Amino acid sequence: MKIYVGNLAPDVSENDLRREFEAFGKVDAVNIIKDRYSGQPRGFGFVEMPDKTEGQAAITGLKGRMISSRTLDVNEAHQRPPGGRSGGFRGGAGKRPSFSKRGPRRY
Repeated sequence: MKIYVGNLAPDVSENDLRREFEAFGKVDAVNIIKDRYSGQPRGFGFVEMPDKTEGQAAITGLKGRMISSRTLDVNEAHQRPPGGRSGGFRGGAGKRPSFSKRGPRRY
């Protein structure tokens, strides 16, 4: 079972999160998501637990718990919708800007 953990303080490590979840059962993996450019934690992560009943117990037991002065948001993780992320000029809400009335630049 994959579990979403949100509202993480920047000083919470993967080992800290693992320790909290291991109180409820076996933990396969812990992954705190980091910004790809700065490397700083983004404030959320995922925990994988093989047993669904242990995972549900962890969700119930940890939802609302204070860690590093922040209240955890713990839920079962959902799959991303197919097709990945949208935005920019690759299928986002807006259209690509058109050329000016004078036409494209000639070099």
